[in-house]
Amino acid sequence: MKPEPARLLVVLQTADGNAGRCGQQLQKHGYQLDFCYPLAGEPLPAGLNDYAGAVVFGGPMSANDDGALPGIRAQLDWIPQALDSGRPFLGICLGAQLLARALGATVQPHPAGLAEIGYFPVRPTPAGRALFDAPLHVYHWHREGFELPAGAEWLATGDRFPHQAYRYGASAFGVQFHPEVQREILEAWLTDGAEELTAPGAQSAAEQRAHHAAHDATLDQWCAGFLEEWLRSGIVQA
Repeated sequence: MKPEPARLLVVLQTADGNAGRCGQQLQKHGYQLDFCYPLAGEPLPAGLNDYAGAVVFGGPMSANDDGALPGIRAQLDWIPQALDSGRPFLGICLGAQLLARALGATVQPHPAGLAEIGYFPVRPTPAGRALFDAPLHVYHWHREGFELPAGAEWLATGDRFPHQAYRYGASAFGVQFHPEVQREILEAWLTDGAEELTAPGAQSAAEQRAHHAAHDATLDQWCAGFLEEWLRSGIVQA
């Protein structure tokens, strides 16, 4: 009998959330994706013993909304359990901010009120040279950033928000940007979040489309390699 594929837990913040290229590349590796929506009241599992790893995606809410949104509080309470499992954990944008907060770091807006919406370069730190090209143009959509958690390894930096990627322990990673974004997701966000494009520092829709055309193929290749490294960091093979 053929064994069932290993499962990965995918935490999405909204009903229309999309794992995009990350989900597609993980499925190519043979993983079954189990989706969970904590902000809709769905319970998170007790730890990750039944999973090969977990990815927590972003959303329009703040990692500091735990007082108003039970789903944010639930994720902050659950992340230490997930880390205790030793399984690969990846936080993307809000997911990286939630991981940082769960590890005791501060999440807050840019001191000058700037947003980071559009394609901006990130550069590897000395510790991140094996994982990041220099520079790598990636897609952002956020107004808040995070301090580097105590004990974390800083992997990538940017001009506007210095902490763009980090690793905690052997197998927990956080990235401030959105490697999952493909053209379909980009167009949906440009439509649904059109009012955000007037925020200080945001790129126009035309600029974002031009940057997507210039940088998406490189980002796709980088994402595939990064996910392979992430899966190897504590993997239960599919």
